Amino acid sequence: MAITLNSGFKMPIIGLGVWRMESQLLKDLILNSIKIGYRHFDCAADYKNEAEVGVALKEAFSSGLVKREDLFITTKLWNSDHGHVLEACKDSLKKLQLDYLDLYLVHFPVATRHTGVGTTDSALGEDGVLDIDTTISLETTWRAMEDLVSKGLVRSIGISNYDIFLTRDCLAYSKIKPAVNQIETHPYFQRDSLVKFCQKHGVCVTAHTPLGGAAANKEWFGTFSCLDDPLLKGLAEKYKKTPAQIALRWGIQRNTVVIPKSSKLERLKDNFEVFDFELSKEDMELIKSMDREYRTNQPAKFWGINLYA
Repeated sequence: MAITLNSGFKMPIIGLGVWRMESQLLKDLILNSIKIGYRHFDCAADYKNEAEVGVALKEAFSSGLVKREDLFITTKLWNSDHGHVLEACKDSLKKLQLDYLDLYLVHFPVATRHTGVGTTDSALGEDGVLDIDTTISLETTWRAMEDLVSKGLVRSIGISNYDIFLTRDCLAYSKIKPAVNQIETHPYFQRDSLVKFCQKHGVCVTAHTPLGGAAANKEWFGTFSCLDDPLLKGLAEKYKKTPAQIALRWGIQRNTVVIPKSSKLERLKDNFEVFDFELSKEDMELIKSMDREYRTNQPAKFWGINLYA
């Protein structure tokens, strides 16, 4: 299953996110996920593993496991490279060993002090607060993103972690509309208004953290996942599926792209097996009642400032 973006390209509705994937395990994970059926991989310069992803992709292509045109590869511009978009994109392409990206996203709607292309540092001031560069507007960054399309380096461009106001502004000043807004959304953080706004205006929503963060976010942010909720567990029993499969299917039926992450082969398989059942309208409404407006991924812990304030 795939969603056709406003750029005309098709984006697989489920992908594998590689955030916090251990470098030494990454090659086998990606090759195994391709064998399972994954054709969409979500990367970022800030994940610091693009080079390892590139090694895996090169082997997948050279071995005949898959062709380049069969995969959808996303990566993201880091905050400190807003003034160096072309260089940052070329750096990611070099590490990924690719000639073009299917999708390039502005990772966060903020420019920070430049620390060197590809270093993806989050420079803090003496006060311990993120050193935000107020000389680079998001419109300036977007113009440079649009140039990547005209140069043939990127097929589609998009945004990430943008709210309704910032998305509206991007739609207003853009010549090439954002194809995607990647945001945190899951049963505990449904963000229905933002999802509806994006979809109404032709911007596909990709759900990062579609399972509510689970162990990874508990470790970093002290948050808890929706997967232990009795309602999801009850629906899992009803449909003879796992709570994670129920959450992913809910995301798919909202017409959002979901990019769960897992370093376990069995869970990779489970997360992909979400096309053989459908949640009833009543059960979709039940899950809607779970919303707690609960964000699990909060970089303020590291930045000394809440950009979502």
